[in-house]
Amino acid sequence: MPIWKRESSLEALTAECRNTLVSHVGIEFTELGEDCLRGRMPVDARTHQPYGLLHGGASVVLAETLGSIAANLCLADESKMAVGLDINANHVRAVREGWVEGCARPLHLGATTQLWEIRIEDERGRLVCMSRLTMAVVNRG
Repeated sequence: MPIWKRESSLEALTAECRNTLVSHVGIEFTELGEDCLRGRMPVDARTHQPYGLLHGGASVVLAETLGSIAANLCLADESKMAVGLDINANHVRAVREGWVEGCARPLHLGATTQLWEIRIEDERGRLVCMSRLTMAVVNRG
């Protein structure tokens, strides 16, 4: 049974993120599964740090993008929205080129907080970054 309370599509998510940091770094949404939002991000000049590796901050951008969007899709009440409260990230593998893919899955979906785990892997399925995102559910506006 899907966890999503708001209807959406990969196309709608892409359109919503047009002209934002998300589109600037090249994040693409790839799957809206039953309990996971997946997306990928290129590892190129937009996401490199000065030494030619994937910037840890870029991994956090991917993680927070997937977790934040997924969190909001889990809210049935249109007067509410989920906003980032805390994020952490453990960077475990360097990537120089290609793509990384993230998958955001909920650990807790409460009335006032949500906790999300975002696993980011390289093209060979190896762990690059493990992130945990806490979201606050607040009144919109």
